[in-house]
Amino acid sequence: MMTLLRNTKLYTMVVAVSFSLTACLDKVPESAILEEDALHTYQEAEQFLSGIYAEMMGGALWSGYLTLAPDIQADLVYAVDGYSNTYGNIWQWQIRPTNAEIGAVYGALYSVIAKCNFFLERIDGVIADQTIDANIEALDYYKGEVYTIRALCYSELIKCYCKAYDPATAQNELGVVIRTKYSEPEGSHRSSLYDSYQFVLSDLAEAERLLDTENDGYTNPWMTQAAAYALHARVALHMQDWEEAIRYSSKVIDHPKKAFRLSSASEAYTSSMSYFDYMWNYDLATEIIWTIGFTTTSYGGALGQHFLNFNNDYTYYYPDYVPAQWVLNLYQSTDLRYASYFTQLQTGYDHGLVWPLLTKYYGNQEFISSMIFHVSQPKPFRLAEQYLIRAEAYCRQATPNYSKASADLTTLRRARFMAGGGSISLTADNYIQQIADERVRELYMEGFRLWDLKRWGNLYNNGKGFTRQPQTSSLAEGSSLTVTMENPLFVWPIPQHEIESPGSNVEPNDSNL
Repeated sequence: MMTLLRNTKLYTMVVAVSFSLTACLDKVPESAILEEDALHTYQEAEQFLSGIYAEMMGGALWSGYLTLAPDIQADLVYAVDGYSNTYGNIWQWQIRPTNAEIGAVYGALYSVIAKCNFFLERIDGVIADQTIDANIEALDYYKGEVYTIRALCYSELIKCYCKAYDPATAQNELGVVIRTKYSEPEGSHRSSLYDSYQFVLSDLAEAERLLDTENDGYTNPWMTQAAAYALHARVALHMQDWEEAIRYSSKVIDHPKKAFRLSSASEAYTSSMSYFDYMWNYDLATEIIWTIGFTTTSYGGALGQHFLNFNNDYTYYYPDYVPAQWVLNLYQSTDLRYASYFTQLQTGYDHGLVWPLLTKYYGNQEFISSMIFHVSQPKPFRLAEQYLIRAEAYCRQATPNYSKASADLTTLRRARFMAGGGSISLTADNYIQQIADERVRELYMEGFRLWDLKRWGNLYNNGKGFTRQPQTSSLAEGSSLTVTMENPLFVWPIPQHEIESPGSNVEPNDSNL
């Protein structure tokens, strides 16, 4: 296939191509869009796809709730005495079906899915009208992108609102409501967990058929075959399909074009920052597989807001949450990620807390120069995660290969440590703790921790979950919380409005009760 030349200006043309959509699954299609007015031409298809990408910028998704809520709910941060109470119920595990953040994530994911369904309903008709081969090829490729986006959204819904996947019981567990159509009514029953994941895999199969390696490249704001492979590897990990996790992560790590490489934390990119620093300061790096593209005139949520909040008076910081001490203790003195992620700063609170604050999301420097604070582009797929996926799969396959797993973690860590450091050895006795710790060090506050704890279950920490111990100036409520793996809130409740909407047959979770 050809290399696509994308018009990035289309990315901001949301008003011209997007349509309103209620969050509930029981929407009446004709109330949302006049179908005869949309998606008839090649140009409209391209613009509509740009509208789907723009929808994914929203603060309920990767630039906000979907990324931050799971890690705030887990054991990675502490609420500061005097905080704004943002995410307060989530941090204190007082989560109800009426929780605004939980409902917003659910609605936003189904909103993107509905747009994907509309695109897929109309696109074959657009293709049939084309007489230029290049347009037909491009539209087929766009279909592949949309299948990848829909698979991603469904995989996120499953991860948030379903139990951990067990191959032995998945056919008897609740999955999600699968919608494939826009214009025709469909039922609102939840599929089984098994069938839900099979649907994701079928979308990925279509995506991988339509996409190719020609358009793979780092820091890509468009879905590519590499992004589909990265998602497939993650899904396989959650499904405990270790061989497939290895196969698909290897397709990215060992890319035939060598499209991606880890960003070195020890190699200087400029006089003041390493390649790894540059990734967080400017949202550009050779290890970013797919990013949600922001501009200073079109962007989503502010990931750093609640960890810094320095624009109250432009002098002091008023973080809602600060890193847990146990997380800070995980980093060795030669691990350069620490300085890239954390900075010791004075807060403006009356208690005068001085603490290593999370500056990983300090904000894109180009945005800061435009007086836009705390905004960083989300990076849902990075090469680092693929190394972590493959290492864990090597350890958990029927015949474990701790040597290959150790090599993968060593490769990742050597890109993050001072020159000559980072070697690690995994064994049957230590692998889960080592991998769990490395996932925290590398993926801190990128939205993985709660779901990792859920899928590991009794394998991690003997199934004891976690206990918070109060730390300096932490909020009393929640600082001594003990959460066992039996807690139903490892599965988010289905939003109450979905349960109660007229004609709904959406079954609740245990956490709804």
